[in-house]
Amino acid sequence: MYTPKDPVTHVDQLYTGDTARQPYNNQVQKLIDHIDDHCRNWIAHSTFLTMATVDKAGRMDVSPKGDPAGFVKVLDAKTLAIPDRPGNHRYDGFRNLLETGRIGLVFLVPNRNEVVRVNGHATVVRDMEVREQLSIKGRIPDYAVIVHVEEAFYHCGKAIIRSKLWQPDQQGSVEALPTYAEALMDMGQLTEDADALAARLKHNDEKRLYDE
Repeated sequence: MYTPKDPVTHVDQLYTGDTARQPYNNQVQKLIDHIDDHCRNWIAHSTFLTMATVDKAGRMDVSPKGDPAGFVKVLDAKTLAIPDRPGNHRYDGFRNLLETGRIGLVFLVPNRNEVVRVNGHATVVRDMEVREQLSIKGRIPDYAVIVHVEEAFYHCGKAIIRSKLWQPDQQGSVEALPTYAEALMDMGQLTEDADALAARLKHNDEKRLYDE
């Protein structure tokens, strides 16, 4: 196991001797405590987000959430509603929210390099009035995550630019990667027929995006 060498132990060490890394006013001032018109517009165009949560022991989880643009609803300037769609049924994020309620979100918009980040406190609800607003193809989610916004801000596009995320013609080959079925078989030491598992996963991806 790797042992960290020369670890940073205080925030002042992040800036010493490197003026390029000094925090500057417009980065500090860009932090707001609500969803303004710019953030609201961005969220309305977002098709994908990552949701970070933490339990009382400090164990983290980051889950992807994706749907057509506008799938996250801005209920008011301090409140977001995120639908819970069928997934792996582990409920890792829900378990964490029930323990601490802490949440962090990163909203992506296709073909834009910047992201919008939102941090705050969240509650899992079964409020039918909210869930009906989050329905797709007649499928009402069983739960919604209500986010009480404490921080919201834009983050620069350097990470997306460096990754060439929106430039698939410049991406490397994925031929050496295992299929989802192969990874599940090995990591879970499953005895299920590999072809049958691959067919079931393909069916889920194509036919059961909004079904249990």
